[in-house]
Amino acid sequence: MTASAAVSAAGSPALAAGRTPADARARYRAGLAVPTSGEAPGFTQANLVVVPRDWAYDMLLFGQRNPRPVPLLDVTDPGSFRTVLAPDADLRTDLPRYRVWRDGELADEPTDVTSLWTDDLVAFLIGCSFSFETALLDAGVPVRNIEQGRNVSMYRTNRACRPAGRLSGPLVVSMRPVPAELVATAVQVTARMPQVHGAPVHVGAPSSLGIADLGRPDFGDPVDVADGDVPVFWACGVTPQAALMASRPPFALTHAPGHMFVTDVPDAAYRE
Repeated sequence: MTASAAVSAAGSPALAAGRTPADARARYRAGLAVPTSGEAPGFTQANLVVVPRDWAYDMLLFGQRNPRPVPLLDVTDPGSFRTVLAPDADLRTDLPRYRVWRDGELADEPTDVTSLWTDDLVAFLIGCSFSFETALLDAGVPVRNIEQGRNVSMYRTNRACRPAGRLSGPLVVSMRPVPAELVATAVQVTARMPQVHGAPVHVGAPSSLGIADLGRPDFGDPVDVADGDVPVFWACGVTPQAALMASRPPFALTHAPGHMFVTDVPDAAYRE
């Protein structure tokens, strides 16, 4: 479904927390800096990557060649801080926390990037696995990071993404522990949502992905694995940040891992 079609399909799903996407964005605009997992349940969340126009084609191609970790939901015109995914939102202020990258190095993590936004910047909105957490919960699959009040665990892997122009880097995955008897359900539920990463890329032994210790994620928080749980790994929208680190463009902005853009689009708009 296109972004415009998804927005036209937007209804008003009941919110478990009673908070709309606009409410959530207003809180972030006011300075609240917290991970967004579980926020405005029933609505799609998105990763954000912003690069100079000179790098925009490389990022677009990187998404096209690596659709599992980089499913593109919208791309803005140069200089625009608006998106069809939430027409009244401001991409410069409405995420809880951002990252500023200079020559591939993390330079800052502000809560507002208005002063850094120029007419040369192109923003990419990328599907996020937080968007299928409501579907997992509706299917009876526990989401441990929400239960534990933690950011999801994210890891660099030994799998390389397909290079695109000047951009290359490793696949990053998010991990959610799932009870063994519910793994098949988790796979089936998320497979129906390919625009927010879809089915897992791996189930079971972390070592197969080059992950030595689940307790030491590269991004996010460690999430406890309960007895009987199996680690399940999904492609993650932090993958472009790993590519920025490896490829070192002169400037970029992204969301801070786990601190997403909450859109007005219902999760159901991206279910097949």
